[in-house]
Amino acid sequence: MAPFTLPHQRIGDGPHPVLAVHGWFADRTAYVPLLDDLDRDAFSYAVVDLRGYGEAKDAPGPYTTAVAAADLLALADRLGWDRFSVVGHSMGGSVAQRVLAAAPGRVRRLVGISPVPAAGLLMPPEQWELFAGAAENPGNRRAIIDVTTGGDRPGAWLDRMVRRSLERSDATAFRAWLDSWATEDFHAEVQGSDVPALAVVGALDPALGADLMRGTWLRCYPKGRVTELPRAGHYAMDETPLELLRVVEDFLRADGPA
Repeated sequence: MAPFTLPHQRIGDGPHPVLAVHGWFADRTAYVPLLDDLDRDAFSYAVVDLRGYGEAKDAPGPYTTAVAAADLLALADRLGWDRFSVVGHSMGGSVAQRVLAAAPGRVRRLVGISPVPAAGLLMPPEQWELFAGAAENPGNRRAIIDVTTGGDRPGAWLDRMVRRSLERSDATAFRAWLDSWATEDFHAEVQGSDVPALAVVGALDPALGADLMRGTWLRCYPKGRVTELPRAGHYAMDETPLELLRVVEDFLRADGPA
């Protein structure tokens, strides 16, 4: 299948290219709280919409992390980026690891923001029912966002996050993506990679927190590290944007000159 040209926003003209990938609940507008404060002299960002989201809302499937990785590599080729770093939030963290699996020699640094492990995310039946029903039920989406931010966020913010999710994603694609990021296990394809890999997690997130990353991320990546943001839940871009940005760009900057 031919790769799809992912819609994207270019930011910065620095020597270090970075692909930024959104999560399950939003398109590339998830990164809006960070955009004005990115280091545009050090980095060149391409913030993408995956198939089924944003400007790619009507794009055909399959809606899988493997297909997304192929799309991202095709975009990197189109941009003339031979080597680059990848940042991915939640589901996008799984996609970022798929890029590493597909092209290990091209990835400079890997960042997962509350990333889904490469082994997937097994759920008990009642939790799976909640997530599977979120495609059609806005209440399910709200409940998931509420739980994964510690039940501590204003109702108006939860409502806004749900509205954005509904507006910026296709329901059929949204449901299909779940089967990929939650059930596919490709950790053997990345285990032992020597690419420096950072997982940034929120202390208020009970699902994809530091304990899970120590048992998954750090076992896959010998040069891995985990940083916990004490005031964040699962959506650090919205909850603690400046803290997140400082941690991520300091890690990317440590790569040194191109």
